[in-house]
Amino acid sequence: MQVSCKNKRLERALVGANALMAVLVVASLVLLFGFHKPLLPAWILFSVHVALLCAFTAEKIIRLFNAVSKAEFWRANWFEVPLLLGLAVAAFGSFYWFDPASAETAVVRHFAVGIYLVLQVIAKLCKTSVNLAASGKNPTRTLIASFLVLIISGAGLLILPTASAQGKNSLSLVDALFTATSATCVTGLIVKNTGEDFSPIGQTIILTLIQLGGLGIVVFGAVFALLLGQALSVRESVAMQDLLSARTLSRIGNMIAFIFVGTIIIEAVGAIGLFGMWSGENQSKWFFSVFHSVSAFCNAGFSLRSDSFIAYNRSWQVYGVICPLIILGGLGFSVLYDLVNIVSDRVKRFFKKWFNERYRLSMEAPKRMRLQTKIVLSISASLIVLGMLAILLFDRYARPGGSAGNTGAMDALFQSITARTAGFNTVDISAMSPSSKFILILLMFIGGSPGSTAGGIKTVTLAVVIMTAVAALRKRQEVEMFQRSVRIVVVGRAITVTLLFAGVLFATTLALSVTENSNGFALSDIAFEAASALGTVGLTTGVTPDLTTAGKLIIIAAMLIGRLGPLTLLAALTFNLRPAKYNYPDEAIIVG
Repeated sequence: MQVSCKNKRLERALVGANALMAVLVVASLVLLFGFHKPLLPAWILFSVHVALLCAFTAEKIIRLFNAVSKAEFWRANWFEVPLLLGLAVAAFGSFYWFDPASAETAVVRHFAVGIYLVLQVIAKLCKTSVNLAASGKNPTRTLIASFLVLIISGAGLLILPTASAQGKNSLSLVDALFTATSATCVTGLIVKNTGEDFSPIGQTIILTLIQLGGLGIVVFGAVFALLLGQALSVRESVAMQDLLSARTLSRIGNMIAFIFVGTIIIEAVGAIGLFGMWSGENQSKWFFSVFHSVSAFCNAGFSLRSDSFIAYNRSWQVYGVICPLIILGGLGFSVLYDLVNIVSDRVKRFFKKWFNERYRLSMEAPKRMRLQTKIVLSISASLIVLGMLAILLFDRYARPGGSAGNTGAMDALFQSITARTAGFNTVDISAMSPSSKFILILLMFIGGSPGSTAGGIKTVTLAVVIMTAVAALRKRQEVEMFQRSVRIVVVGRAITVTLLFAGVLFATTLALSVTENSNGFALSDIAFEAASALGTVGLTTGVTPDLTTAGKLIIIAAMLIGRLGPLTLLAALTFNLRPAKYNYPDEAIIVG
């Protein structure tokens, strides 16, 4: 919600002051907690926090008097009052809860002030992201910028000494950038062991990057605005519609609320289901559960164990919890939203039919499943089954030398599911047969579904490309699926995405074959690594930690392109191009 102000120049000055204060908050917290010993005396940093608290309060007062409508200002900033009250209760209550001269009193006050400042920075970042998306400029550029800012910020935090495990050296700039990109782009490729080389602080930073990158910082901004009771403006709703690929403008608020609530519920249920699996781990079982639940649902593939789930390949939670989390995260929120609406409609109709006689003869027609949902469900199920059968067949009977593998049906099922952008593994990928690796490359190339946390060309794109070929063979003028026609512009977009993705995959493989020539990697391993990075999967044959600096930078670029999508980057570059208003005369050519 935008608040009208009297003095525009004063408002711009306050925006600049807010940016400066946010930087000071982050810098002071880094100096205080980013090093094993604060670089400045703690009392100086605490004094800076108090000064920033006063500055934020003064900024709110100035904006209140500069607002055209005081009521509009309070509706947009109603949460400031509970925050200040909570801060006051914590600050003054500490004198009654503890001895005024004790260290606990000071800790409570400093903690309350720090939490307030962090919430202020988060609120302003979320509002800024939504406002930039609704600024009338290309919203895809805002999305790209948000990912770049998140990656750079995450890399800066991972470089800090406290982010590394005790006794480990701090990360180099390239390794920190690689890890931050892999987490933000929910890929899962690692150059450092997540469970051993990072401290709990570093692991929490990675977990935060996975969650923010998986759902998108701009979506989080919209979620934050809705949680605070602020209705999105028309321009903000249009921007969200573009970023979420929603069909109608009226659904944006419901869609964003569904994404937020659904994510919390699914990840919470997943964490509870995983809790009993970590019997032999030294760290907190709850942290292990939450980390892997978030990583699975966001299709990130990060694991706190060096062997992923190989040691747990006989645990029912791997197949009964991790697999459903990966599938749900890869279906796409629009599909999940449609399925929930259909199920709720069926439940309502059932109760109306049997418990309310007045509605039996006047009930409306049941909601129908959208074409998008039908395509996603059918293609996803087909890929899971066919991928499992192919891996099971080739890994058992197509190994070099004629030796039979020991990959079981459940292992094949898990790898078929996880290869479409999740990145976990229950078997050693490097020990799989070349044919099985090729199947994994195909699955990584396809990826998940539109609007999900997954990468690849997407399941719907594959379906459109296949049905385009079928339509040509059947001599049909339109592409048809489930007794519906697909628009020609969608067909063109699907072909463009596939060609761009294949071109980037080829270029990445070629570049890696040059930079990694000294390492002596097989071309199949390089192609596998390129497909894993571009598909934001995270599976590897073991070459990732040994990549050269140039190779790591190439993988970083591939992960970012794969997460954003080649078409998104192309749209950002060609946003201002105007379509031609003329056509050339046609002439027959021969193809095939």
